[in-house]
Amino acid sequence: MGSAAGAALAGAPERSLVPLPRDPDLARAARAPVERLINASGVTGRIGFMVADAKTGAVLEAKSPLLGLPPASVTKAITASYALDALGADYRFTTRLIATGPVQDGTVKGDLVLVGGGDPGLDTDALAEMAAQLKTAGIHAVEGDFKVCSATLPTIPAIDPEQPEHVGYNPAVSGLNLNYNRVHFEWKREGGSYSVAMDARARKYSPRVQIARMQVVDRKGPIYTYLDAGGADEWTVARPALGTGGSRWLPVRKPEAYAAEVFQTLARSHGIVLSAPVFLGAVPEGTTLVARESEPLKEILREMLKYSTNLTAEVAGLTASEARGVHPETLMESAGEMSLWARRALGARHAALVDHSGLGDASRLSARDMVQALLAARRNGVLPGLMKEIPLRNDNGDVVANHPVKVRAKTGTLNFVSALAGYISTSSGRELVFAYFSADLEQRADAPDEEEIPEGARPWKNRSRNLQQALIERWGNEFAV
Repeated sequence: MGSAAGAALAGAPERSLVPLPRDPDLARAARAPVERLINASGVTGRIGFMVADAKTGAVLEAKSPLLGLPPASVTKAITASYALDALGADYRFTTRLIATGPVQDGTVKGDLVLVGGGDPGLDTDALAEMAAQLKTAGIHAVEGDFKVCSATLPTIPAIDPEQPEHVGYNPAVSGLNLNYNRVHFEWKREGGSYSVAMDARARKYSPRVQIARMQVVDRKGPIYTYLDAGGADEWTVARPALGTGGSRWLPVRKPEAYAAEVFQTLARSHGIVLSAPVFLGAVPEGTTLVARESEPLKEILREMLKYSTNLTAEVAGLTASEARGVHPETLMESAGEMSLWARRALGARHAALVDHSGLGDASRLSARDMVQALLAARRNGVLPGLMKEIPLRNDNGDVVANHPVKVRAKTGTLNFVSALAGYISTSSGRELVFAYFSADLEQRADAPDEEEIPEGARPWKNRSRNLQQALIERWGNEFAV
């Protein structure tokens, strides 16, 4: 599926980056202040950045611009361009309820099938609406089985297997996703024990689930453990870590079963009793009884870039690869196709990505390739308007109101990895394109695998972000005209 917006990215970039000036005096004048900023920042590891004029592509300043580093969530800007090009800005994901037999006197004379279309924003409230629409359509019983199909996309148990098992930003990916494939875990101390609840929480509805189970155990660590129990996700949590009460989101590893259980509960509330789910590997023939469309892709991507939702990025990337005639079985396979596209269509000549979200630290992207990609995306005209406004702050960390330099960009953060790339509008109206990547891969490799935020990660991130701001302020002043 194509679009006019997508077609603009189909060919090679109109203009390549223009190299830095060769005059040694100019080079020294630009280099010395930057090196002082970097040295004063305290950021360890490797740093690569580039800033260029948005209209001409002339490189204004750079440091190690060809150095490939993990782009983290800056990857999502590439993914957004990839999805827009393949699917079009108005593409919508569709979730359906179909009947494999006729409907007679309110009874489905066949199976009822919940068919996922990959919608990354599907939540419990949306399934509740679908159950209500089924009742409004006059359905009160199903003679056959309740079946579930997620074959639109492959089911992948976790985005990055190297992440701690319990982090909610690393869920399964499937053609049927619910609540970003996360389950809400809540606990409260009652006397000498804890009451715990696992539910599919949304704004209106929060049905309890059995597909994810939690047991509180007496131990010092680890805080969480996970076991694939076949029919359910079995979790344990260390009692000393719970305090008096709290809640958090945990990843779901069985997304089809999760969605099936929640829909059964919601349908039962309308008097429609469904059998135990049967999971299908292909969409059967049938009549659509209820169809729910997502928001347009453009708006989904805007939310993805704002909140950096990993599931959305992976679904968008996989769906784009499918639309291109590739049928990937893994995220790496699909990301490889996206990398090839980025090299050809965006001029990111050495892009080597392992997923669509940036969660995997094996991805590599250089500042030069990211700037080239952003220049190409700017000509397309869609991506810059989808990117989040990044406020500039004073030395106390407070947002500076009405700052003359405006930034729209995508951030990227992993432990000991920090990135930022996007567009700058200077006080004079001159537009710049920039990319900044930094990583201390030695410290990252030494960090314990089970720790969500290892010692030293937060201070390192703060130092890198301070350097990002210092560079942006420098570029906004030095290259305003």
